[in-house]
Amino acid sequence: MTALEEVAARARTLIGRWETEDCGVLTVKEFCRYAAAVGDGAYVARARAREAAGEPVEAPPLFLAAMMSWEDGPEEDALRPDGLAARESPCTRGLPVRQVHGGQSVRLAGVPVAGVRITASRAVTSADRKGGRSGDFVLLGVTTRFTSGGGKELMAVDETIVVLDGGMVPNGGAAA
Repeated sequence: MTALEEVAARARTLIGRWETEDCGVLTVKEFCRYAAAVGDGAYVARARAREAAGEPVEAPPLFLAAMMSWEDGPEEDALRPDGLAARESPCTRGLPVRQVHGGQSVRLAGVPVAGVRITASRAVTSADRKGGRSGDFVLLGVTTRFTSGGGKELMAVDETIVVLDGGMVPNGGAAA
């Protein structure tokens, strides 16, 4: 079995099996760090003013979708060769493959507010073997749903992850 066949087989056993993660309680500080990183200084000023006034502070747009992980982050030597953490690499552990993000769609259902506990539920939703001019690959569909402490869905993110043979680069050339 090739590495890509193994990825597809592993993924198919996980389709529809949801894993839940407690993301913790959202803070204004996290919101402001994100806004500063994306160059939205005006958001930082508004958020800090609302916080000082004792008013609710809503998260910046797409804050939840932008979070790769809710952990502090792995040490550099714990990252895969393609730079991703194991958590962001479903079905690929120990296999000579690489991944690239194939896109995402986001459904907004509510606005996260500082002080609210958030839960993320994630599942593989599809696994398809494909081929093209640059070779074979696997398309993994992954959905993450973010809910508030009361179970209200705030956002759902559908992602496509492209899994490539470890010896190929996306444009079809050989990897160095």
